[in-house]
Amino acid sequence: MPEAAPPPLPLLAAASSPAAAPLQRARRRQQQQRRGWRRPRGLLAWGALVAFFFVMNWWMFSRLQDPAARPHFRLRRHPPRADATASNNSSLSTLEEVAGVAKGKGPHRVMLTRLLALAAHALAEAETRPEPNDLWEEPINATMWRPCSDQRDWEASEGTNGYIMISANGGINQQRVAICNAVTISRLLNATLVIPKFLYSNVWLDKSQFGDIYQEDYFINYLKSDIRIVKDLPVELQSLDLEAIGSLVNDTDVMKEAKPSLYVKKILPILLRNRVVHFIGFGNRLSFDPIPSDLQRLRCRCNFHALRFVPKIQEMGALLVERLHGHRSHLSPLKDTLLGPFAVKSAPSANKSDASKYLAVHLRFEIDMVAYSLCYFGGGKDEEDELEAYRQIHFPVLTELKKTTKLPSAAFLRSEGKCPLAPEEAVLMLAAIGFKRSTNIYIAGAEIYGGRHRMAAISRLYPALVTKETLLSPSELEPFRNFSSQLAALDFIACAAADAFAMTDPGSQFSSLVQGYRMYYGGGNLPTIRPNKRRLASILVKNATIEWQEFETRVRKLIQQTKQVHERPVARSIFRHPRCLECMCRTEH
Repeated sequence: MPEAAPPPLPLLAAASSPAAAPLQRARRRQQQQRRGWRRPRGLLAWGALVAFFFVMNWWMFSRLQDPAARPHFRLRRHPPRADATASNNSSLSTLEEVAGVAKGKGPHRVMLTRLLALAAHALAEAETRPEPNDLWEEPINATMWRPCSDQRDWEASEGTNGYIMISANGGINQQRVAICNAVTISRLLNATLVIPKFLYSNVWLDKSQFGDIYQEDYFINYLKSDIRIVKDLPVELQSLDLEAIGSLVNDTDVMKEAKPSLYVKKILPILLRNRVVHFIGFGNRLSFDPIPSDLQRLRCRCNFHALRFVPKIQEMGALLVERLHGHRSHLSPLKDTLLGPFAVKSAPSANKSDASKYLAVHLRFEIDMVAYSLCYFGGGKDEEDELEAYRQIHFPVLTELKKTTKLPSAAFLRSEGKCPLAPEEAVLMLAAIGFKRSTNIYIAGAEIYGGRHRMAAISRLYPALVTKETLLSPSELEPFRNFSSQLAALDFIACAAADAFAMTDPGSQFSSLVQGYRMYYGGGNLPTIRPNKRRLASILVKNATIEWQEFETRVRKLIQQTKQVHERPVARSIFRHPRCLECMCRTEH
């Protein structure tokens, strides 16, 4: 405390007299008491102001939805933590202080609570304002492309060089890519394709085979003008020991995205010698470029025309879409392909508002994705231990690599856009680009890592939130239980048929296939929202100081840039980017 100023000179004489001493001491005590109370009162005032700020933020956020009205999620629950307060804080914290760590500072957690509160306030105000014009639309030049990969200008292959068998790994998305590549390679090598088999995965835990998901006879008949397909290997070849004769080919024998010339040079001699080749773990093993245009077209034809879901999946998918559209007629150019005879046959409404719109969101935030990413999502040591245990079981190679190699830090991975978006980050993106609080949202995906705890933010900001588990009854879902690929097929239908589709991980094969399907059949009317995660991370890292208007402007700008219409870039996936002359035809308006 600063020293008191000396008293004025006239008072010095009075203060020096003995009679004045008691009076002087009393005055000093009064002054000390006043000074002593002055600081606590100031501190109390500041404390009250800070507390009021946090209480108001919490009140604005929690008032958006009554907890009793929240939809039911069949989501994975994160194990309870010892420190409940830390757990509550970390539930809304997914972004480490990337900038601080990069500069060598100590760890400093950045909470998203502030931005979520701002989003809640913005959504409350936006209900009375119109949505952005381009929210449910694609750019106008998207209508210049139309499907045409069903056109052929060649004779059917006789498949006389032998038989190709494949055993595809992964989930439904990896399997679909493997099927289309196998069809293309069979044509390249003039081979007969045996209906593909699917390997059982200890991650997907699904014993479904081709005929459980896709219509076998339709697949065979549709492609009969391209290649010969049979359901089983001829009897005389079934007894061959394929490993002993050198006819087993695994993913280490054929590099990822191998050129067609490799198959002609390496696989064709085996095929001619042994009459059969079996690809084990076959997946993304054929390049997108360079490849003859006719073969590229065949790959598109397989993906967009030949693969149709079985009636059981089509029927339940049609019911799902009908309920999402409020039991009203809402035609889409791709529904015949997705739903077959179960598509609603009625005239389109003259007024688009007569049919309910819905946004489908694919949250790629399952435990396998979270563990493999090596990113940190705010769950503390419990989270780190649980994910490391999962890696040791399901990704042992990654675990060993961590022991021998210095891998990038979690903060660096996030700054480079390598981390999957957590639900609370995804909901900030949706709010920023203009989706209203009342928007009907369908959440696709399996068990969300963190369960209800992790989904709290998105369910509070968007209460009209549903999943296949909430739209379909237990009895309707029963035939699909324990079949993750078939459940994923229902998600595929709901996302492909949505009025708008938002992905949180552009690298996800599911999102890529849905995006391509919507491009191919959408006629320029089915927009896809695809974030640039690196740029989004650079915006989110400023969440402690950025104002909502600036956040909104920057997020909208980066999303608009990803919605631009362009022809497929060289070497990029034909399944994700079908806008190319081998797959679609360009029309001038």
